[in-house]
Amino acid sequence: MSRRRAWAELLRLPALFTVPGDALSGAVAAGARPGPRTLLAIGSSLCLYEAGMALNDWADRAEDAVERPHRPLPSGRIRPSSALTAACALTAAGLGLAAGAGRHALAVATPLAATVWAYDLGLKHTPAGPVAMAAARGLDHLLGAAATTGRPRAALPSAAMLGTHTLAVTAVSRRETQGGTSLPPLAALGATAVLARVVAAGGRREEAAGAQGAPSLRGGDSQRGSLRGGSTPAQALRTALAATYAVTAGRPYTHAALNPSPPLTQRAVGGGVHATIPLQAALAARAGAGLTALAIAALAPLGRRYAKKVSIT
Repeated sequence: MSRRRAWAELLRLPALFTVPGDALSGAVAAGARPGPRTLLAIGSSLCLYEAGMALNDWADRAEDAVERPHRPLPSGRIRPSSALTAACALTAAGLGLAAGAGRHALAVATPLAATVWAYDLGLKHTPAGPVAMAAARGLDHLLGAAATTGRPRAALPSAAMLGTHTLAVTAVSRRETQGGTSLPPLAALGATAVLARVVAAGGRREEAAGAQGAPSLRGGDSQRGSLRGGSTPAQALRTALAATYAVTAGRPYTHAALNPSPPLTQRAVGGGVHATIPLQAALAARAGAGLTALAIAALAPLGRRYAKKVSIT
């Protein structure tokens, strides 16, 4: 039991619930229904994400011995060589699953894996660190589009929004053990407000046929309601998810901005990570995929439940 818990901490298992929404929202952003190749993209994303978690702690083992001695590697519960082996194996598995989804998916997964390794081994403590992490999340979103349709370019706008959110969270996380400055959480709060407003405003395919969604979330009745000036179910879902995203991320950012202590900064990072799920769901709703949006949103309570047992920071 102790060994399993150590690996759960190393791999930040609760944070895994933020990963499937990347591929799912990427697929619908490209105008397609999620299918078998989307599942392969999700599997690839999960493996590459966990590879990054293991590699992160292997690379930071000396720093963690001072700042986070309770982590699995500095506490001796997991050997550094085991963490590095896991990172290599998970990277290979992620690329293999992407190859199974087709050459377009592999063409996105390869730079994604390279970005993960570059971040953990060199870029993390440089000014390029947050940008690299944002690029990784954006590429993960494009992986879902590439695997499902072979046309990742269609998902670039939503990938940019996910990347912006990740950039903000990563910028805050750089001060989570020291605290002391309100600027990163304030900037993250501003970015969250802008993203929530853009997503709530809707997209060109929000009620278009062809993606997916129940008739109550798009179609003739919704369009007639829109012509009358009323709010449609699709619009209401998109707005609700955007508001959920804003509250989930904005509240802890506000607390950290008012009091940038290490505990509140760490809570802000955790809130930003959890907010990824409602943002992904809102992006799916923005693309007109109501059912996919609801499926992604359902991952949030699962992530919160397991986060009570295993820390994600």
